[in-house]
Amino acid sequence: MHTEATPAQADVSELDLVQKCQAGDTEAFDQLVSRYRTRVFGMIYNMVHNEQDAWDLAQDSFLKAWKSIGRFRGQSSFYTWMYRIVTNVTIDWLRKKQVKGSGAEFDDAIQMKDIDPASRTVPKADALPHQRMEQGEVRARIDEAIAQLSPEHRAVILMKEIEEMQYHEIAESLGCSIGTVMSRLFYARKKLQGLLRDLYENV
Repeated sequence: MHTEATPAQADVSELDLVQKCQAGDTEAFDQLVSRYRTRVFGMIYNMVHNEQDAWDLAQDSFLKAWKSIGRFRGQSSFYTWMYRIVTNVTIDWLRKKQVKGSGAEFDDAIQMKDIDPASRTVPKADALPHQRMEQGEVRARIDEAIAQLSPEHRAVILMKEIEEMQYHEIAESLGCSIGTVMSRLFYARKKLQGLLRDLYENV
């Protein structure tokens, strides 16, 4: 369960808080941080799988947001704007760490007709026979497979599957087109399905 305000509640005073931040009010920024830090941490943790690194990256992201707050124009929600910063900070960090996976598998120009937006990304753990594999083991396998994706592919999978964001929200957060988001999802799903083939075969 998230402890932050729901989007409806957040809209009430979010713009006021942002305007106060732009005027140099650090207390107002603290309120925005406390409202979103759990979700920000959760997204980063799902990307890096290390609690200390996730907190460090969340802190870096909020610091970057504070320095850039003057450029926020209110064309999207603060969270969407913040999310873009978080994603960029995390992907940059992962690239520097030279994690498994590479950008070589990208082909953002893939034909849209080849993509089924409703296709499953990962098998549901509870759909597997209990005697074959415990849910915890399945979860670990899925996490391990996601960790092998390139940072960009990992980001779109987590935004769609964990955060349950819409295509346009992901595109806005990543600063790319909806077509690019769909293309990356297609490749990420294809890679995951290959890595988790035995789980799919036994669903």
